Amino acid sequence: MGAERSFLTNPAQFRDVSRGTPRPHSLKGDDLVRARLTPETWRLEIMAEGGCTIDTPLTLEKKNAVDFAAIERLGRRHGRKYLKAMQCLNIPQPLGQGLWEGVPLREVLKLAGRVNNIRRIYYWGFHNNDPKQVFQSSLTYTQVMDAAPGELGPLVAYRLNGHAIPLERGGPVRMVIPWSYGFKSIKWLQRIVLTNEFRAMDTYALSNNDSESFLKTAAYIDGNDVTARAGQNVTMTGLVMVGLPGLKRVEYWLRPDAGTHGRIADDDPSWRTAVWRPCMIAAAPKDWGGTLPNGVLPRDVWGFDPKTGQPREWPMRYSWAQWSVGLDKLAAGSYEFRVRSVDQNDFAQPEPRPYAKSGRNDVQVKMITVM
Repeated sequence: MGAERSFLTNPAQFRDVSRGTPRPHSLKGDDLVRARLTPETWRLEIMAEGGCTIDTPLTLEKKNAVDFAAIERLGRRHGRKYLKAMQCLNIPQPLGQGLWEGVPLREVLKLAGRVNNIRRIYYWGFHNNDPKQVFQSSLTYTQVMDAAPGELGPLVAYRLNGHAIPLERGGPVRMVIPWSYGFKSIKWLQRIVLTNEFRAMDTYALSNNDSESFLKTAAYIDGNDVTARAGQNVTMTGLVMVGLPGLKRVEYWLRPDAGTHGRIADDDPSWRTAVWRPCMIAAAPKDWGGTLPNGVLPRDVWGFDPKTGQPREWPMRYSWAQWSVGLDKLAAGSYEFRVRSVDQNDFAQPEPRPYAKSGRNDVQVKMITVM
């Protein structure tokens, strides 16, 4: 089954789910400069509309839009680093994990001065000069400006795994929203609009997705169906995405093939009689100095104890962990193997939000054929 992963994913290994025709990261030379997608040409506009007002609109027209150097200066005073696994709302597995570095969005907004009559913050990035291709998202004013003690807020990110964010991953600057799916973490960030509008005008909201959905805790199985010899030990592995509710355990259900190649109705009575057994969750790395990018210490990363250099909780929220289970000496036959997560609120996947439009978290199944 699946090979062991590095805790951090090389940016080149991320799955590309970007949009735009042509895709922004395919631009070269003068096209890249005109799109303001180099550190030297990148600019961020901050403006207000819909009854909201700000002291100092920052725009290209006024030649006072925020540049890359200003974001780096803010980072030296207010910078944050944290681990986050990216996942698409409509793709049933994490896409990659990295150490993101940047500035809290609330600190960036302060560059525009005093704000009045505000309810929501829209933001979007470059996807094409055609305005119909703009991909946008939004947050409430409260989500941006406030957070529980020890919690993370939205980040205007400019580094990934200790380096500049590659164009393929939304650089030079992108939004990263720790608690949400990837559609909130807009790539190629270029404009922020503060408004008194109360509705979420996210691109995903137009396709009936839950535009306020936060990451679900859910387990996923590596690879394809498995074939093994009778008496052979079979090791099943996978990832568990740790969402806002945290993770208590990962567990599996193994039963003889019911003859439907793993298909089972949501109201099938076998769900109520299933026997779920625990999987093993891989321990936190012992040496984070060999896991984090060079020059980054655990004490500088959100979620780590500055004295011990170890995570305050494991697995860490908003990131992934690996699970595995050994199935010893299976007799010849065909089996259905399922895995699910149980969060800190004791909700077993796919609960408490089984609705796919708020994030795909179906209980996955793989077939095991023993000959």
